[in-house]
Amino acid sequence: MSPTANSPEVRAATRRVALLSVATASILIVVKAIAWVASGSVAILASLSDSSLDLVASLITVYAVRYAAEPPDAEHRFGHGKAEAFSSLMQGGLVFASGALIGREAINALLHPRPVEHGLAGVVVMLISIGLTLALITAQTRVVRASGSIAISGDRAHYAADLASNAVALVGVGAAAWLGLPWLDAAAGLLVALWLIWGAIGVFREASGQLMDRELPEEERTRIVQLATVDPRILGVHQLRTRASGPYVHMQMHADLAADISLAEAHTIMVAAENRLLKAFPSADIIIHPDPRGLAEKHGGVFAESVEG
Repeated sequence: MSPTANSPEVRAATRRVALLSVATASILIVVKAIAWVASGSVAILASLSDSSLDLVASLITVYAVRYAAEPPDAEHRFGHGKAEAFSSLMQGGLVFASGALIGREAINALLHPRPVEHGLAGVVVMLISIGLTLALITAQTRVVRASGSIAISGDRAHYAADLASNAVALVGVGAAAWLGLPWLDAAAGLLVALWLIWGAIGVFREASGQLMDRELPEEERTRIVQLATVDPRILGVHQLRTRASGPYVHMQMHADLAADISLAEAHTIMVAAENRLLKAFPSADIIIHPDPRGLAEKHGGVFAESVEG
């Protein structure tokens, strides 16, 4: 996670790209609806349906990133970061439903092919869609790298699928209109449906990882241990537990200290370790429990018996 992942500038950029997503989806719905009415293309209908659900998902994202950035309060001591994971989960459900409905329409069109009209209009719309979608994905990628936002990442997954679906629809519409092969249009719609379902599965996995408090990646856990043990007075770290919650990171650990130091010195060492970690993870919630090496009794209940990674 970037040191500036939860800075005001990054939060503002996250909100801007979420609003940009809404604007892009709205424009795409209008132009695709016009092209579908003119052409009757199944591939364009598939892409239109996907963009309509993207608008709903983008509106959910706008709310989620705002709510997730709210500071902890009396009822949510760990913050509101999981709102992003819930948002991403809903987005995955919408994408999955979109893929299933489009797949049904595409199979029906394969069984009962119909000609595609005004193919040039459909091709132009798909080219516009590809350009707008590519610009949005580029902006979203920059924000995800800076913030680690799972809501924006889920939204980006939608538009990445859109980019592929637009390209497939472009081929399908062109082949159906100019080569006289309407089944290719239906086949393109079916490919889009399968792509959307696969993308939805990936979104489900990422969102469920946060909702189930999955550990941070191993390289980040290693970095946490390295930063904590820079001070030679910290003799080791054990029972490290971490999880992500939207823009926030929660970590807790036990630190081994010499058994003969005072409580005041132990407190000073712990505060210094927390400050080192906060420089690398400024949005982190950190708890470090000092243990006197060689004298600490086993404690922590069932979580003390958890498997160390």
